[in-house]
Amino acid sequence: MEGIDPGVPPSGTGCADCAAAEPPGWWFHLRRCAQCGRVGCCDSSPNQHASAHAAATGHRFARSFEPGEEWFWDYTDELLYEQGPALAPPDHRPVDQGAPAPADRVPVDWKRRLHR
Repeated sequence: MEGIDPGVPPSGTGCADCAAAEPPGWWFHLRRCAQCGRVGCCDSSPNQHASAHAAATGHRFARSFEPGEEWFWDYTDELLYEQGPALAPPDHRPVDQGAPAPADRVPVDWKRRLHR
């Protein structure tokens, strides 16, 4: 499928942009670009890096990077697909990482900071 490269592994176990920020940020849930593998934070997260990545690159599909979730989101057509092609492992963030994460950077009032 155009816009999905099943052979590309994820860029890491957390949001690449949150990790690179100064100071480093935190995220609620993670999304994985299905074209290049970049892992970004979801639209509920304070920085919404996955959507920003899609807008900046034109990479239209993201897959949830959460345990137990296999859905894809099409940023171009704003459509949810319950399933899609298998992608290179790993399929999700480490289970022990939890959400929100990373635990040492999550503020006490994190629920107030989420986008709805």
